[in-house]
Amino acid sequence: MHIILVSDRLATAKTISLSIRHVALAMGLLVLTVLGLSSLFSFITLRHAAELRLPFVQDVALSVRAEESQRTQSFVHDNLNAMAIKIGEIQARMLRLDSLGERVGGLVGFKPQEFKAADKPGQGGPLVEPARAFSAAELQRQLDVLSQQVDLRSDYLGLVESELLDERVRSNLLPTTLPVQADWNTSGYGMRIDPFTGHRAMHEGVDFPGDTGTPVFAAAAGMVIVSEVHPGYGNLIEIDHGKGLTTRYAHCSRLLVQPGVFVRRGQKIAELGSTGRSTGPHLHFEVRANGASMNPNDFLRHARQTDIALAPKLAR
Repeated sequence: MHIILVSDRLATAKTISLSIRHVALAMGLLVLTVLGLSSLFSFITLRHAAELRLPFVQDVALSVRAEESQRTQSFVHDNLNAMAIKIGEIQARMLRLDSLGERVGGLVGFKPQEFKAADKPGQGGPLVEPARAFSAAELQRQLDVLSQQVDLRSDYLGLVESELLDERVRSNLLPTTLPVQADWNTSGYGMRIDPFTGHRAMHEGVDFPGDTGTPVFAAAAGMVIVSEVHPGYGNLIEIDHGKGLTTRYAHCSRLLVQPGVFVRRGQKIAELGSTGRSTGPHLHFEVRANGASMNPNDFLRHARQTDIALAPKLAR
C-alpha cells in the first residue's frame, strides 16, 4: 500500500510505502492501547468508587444486591412453604396411623398407654464423620421418604385391622360361650337311655341343670329365627349365626326375644324352665350345621371363665 503526502512546505510530493506487516502492527498497537485504557478506567472506578463518590456506581451495586437478596428470600420462602405443607400432610397421616394403631391394639387387647414412649427418648453414639447441615433439597427428599414410609405402614395396619375384624366377626358368630352359668351338664350329646321310654335314643344336644328363671344367654351373635312353643322342645329359641350354623335353646320358662331380632354374644334371651318334653328344670342346648346336629361340646370347650363373667353384664 502506498500513501502520497502532499504539502505546501514540500516542493515535491512524497510517497510512503506500507506493507501488510506495518498495517497489522499498527492495528495491534491500537487494540492494545484501547484495552489498556479500558482496564485502567475499570480499575480506577472499582477501587476508588467509594472515594470518588460516584452515585450511579453505588446505585447499581445496591440494586444488584437487593435483587439477589429478594431472589434468595423468595426461594427460601417457597421452600419453607412447601416443607410446611409436607409436614402438615405427614402429621395428618401420623394421626391416622395413631388411630389405626389404637384400634388394632384394642382388637388384640393392648392398651395404647402401654406403647407410649417418652417425649424425648435417649440417643447417643460416637461421631463417625463431621456433622453437616441438610440442604433444602436433601431435607425435601427426607420428607418425601418419610411420607412414603408412613403411607406404607398405614396401609399395612389397615390390612391388619381388616383381618382382625374379620377374625373377630367369625369368632363372634361361633357358639363358644356357655348359654347358662353352669360348670357341668346332666346329659351329654349322643346315644342315651330316653328318660320317658327307657329305650336307647339319640340326644342331639346337651342339658344344663338350673333353677327355673335362671338367665339363658346367646352362645354367639346372630339373628333370632324361631321364638315359639314347640311340642317337644317347649318354649324354644333358635338363632341363625350364618354359614348354615344355628343354635337352639329349649324347655325355657320365658322367651325374651322375637324372630327377626339380632342378638349379641352373651345377651340374655330367655329364662330356664321345664316346658315341653322335660322331666325338670334344665336347658336343652343344640348346635346345628345345615340342619344336622353337632356336638355342642366341640364348641363349648372353648368357652372361658371370662365369658361366664361377662354374660350377666352384657344382659343388662
